[in-house]
Amino acid sequence: MKTDAGRDPGRAAARRELVTLVAADLISNLGSRISVIAIPWLVLTTTGSPAKMGIVAAAEFLPYMLSSSLATPWADRFGVRRTSVVVDAASAVAMAVVALTPWLGFGALVVLVAFAGGLRGIGDRVKHVMFRPAAQRAGVELIRLTSAYDGLARGVTLFGAVIGGLLIDWVGVTRAIWIDAGSFALCALLVGVLVRPPVAEAPAAPRESYFRALRTGFAYLRTDRVLLAMLLVVSALNMMAAANTTVWLPVWIRDVLGDPAGFGLVLGVFGAGALLGNLVFTAIGPRLPRTLVFAVGAALSGAPRMLTMAVTDHLVVVLVVTFLSGIGIAAVNPLLGATLYERVPDALQTRVLGIAGSLAFVGLPIGGLLGGWSVAALGLKPALLVMSVVCAVLTVGPLLVGPLRAGRSQPRPGPAV
Repeated sequence: MKTDAGRDPGRAAARRELVTLVAADLISNLGSRISVIAIPWLVLTTTGSPAKMGIVAAAEFLPYMLSSSLATPWADRFGVRRTSVVVDAASAVAMAVVALTPWLGFGALVVLVAFAGGLRGIGDRVKHVMFRPAAQRAGVELIRLTSAYDGLARGVTLFGAVIGGLLIDWVGVTRAIWIDAGSFALCALLVGVLVRPPVAEAPAAPRESYFRALRTGFAYLRTDRVLLAMLLVVSALNMMAAANTTVWLPVWIRDVLGDPAGFGLVLGVFGAGALLGNLVFTAIGPRLPRTLVFAVGAALSGAPRMLTMAVTDHLVVVLVVTFLSGIGIAAVNPLLGATLYERVPDALQTRVLGIAGSLAFVGLPIGGLLGGWSVAALGLKPALLVMSVVCAVLTVGPLLVGPLRAGRSQPRPGPAV
């Protein structure tokens, strides 16, 4: 049945549900970006120890990665929508406790932050699992969904840190953490009240044990060589990006420019390029050859930035290449996301998306260590030269000799589960 305006009311409702899911996820991410600034600042002001700031950051990130994959079988059993509501509500409580009881001490703060990180890992994964059926009911192409989401998420990341710093200055660190708690509560409310899938959720594999369910997810990903190649490329890009952001770029700015404002300028230019690239890709992405675009985006977004800093001291040249690299990265994550949605069977979506997220992010902590070691061992310019070659091998190599070389990135039917 259609309305007088000729619109399908069911599809319109599905579009509202999809918008609600994306909005809830972005609100949660915005709150998390604020806490990324506020919690380390709280640690610094209460302990005066930069080393403890690093410990708190690691305490959040490691449980996030582990829960993204290890908690997914339980999410399948409990239901992804219910899991999303429960973990966001629990995250709100955890952050409220952090804001209410800073006097508990550093050890309690580490435990609370680790708890919140673990909750956020599974919460992010299950919301992303809900994107696919909502998009299908709404008649939205998956590649357009993943591209639009990637652009919005980059915007949240770009502005979230700035907002976090301003909030600390305006209202204080404790109230800034309260805002993060409120973002989780709002997210739980939106999903709990406004997201109502037409079919009642049921466990994907109710008779499977936890370990068998987890093994099934790993086994599927291991056999899908296309997805595995894409994930390895993204993990390598994340590793190099972490090394560049935490070590190589700041050292280059210090040695060449001597002005820390240049650090923010380079990062801002990269973000601007990514946002522009995302707008273009969202409009024309469905008509482009996916394998070729993924390969070009991966090649452009990694090694050229490091190579440019190694061979020139001209800021304008670095900014131009950085801007182009930002445009290149805009296609990588949406193509990976669309491929995951299209190739993974419905019953395995939660598990495989969780494992894929952990694999994609595993390069982040390695990157900081790699950046520091390479500069200490080789010096900045030699390190940048060597690592640009390593980055090219890791990101372009799998695309030249692996399963993606033949362009086999179309959806495949999943195995019976």
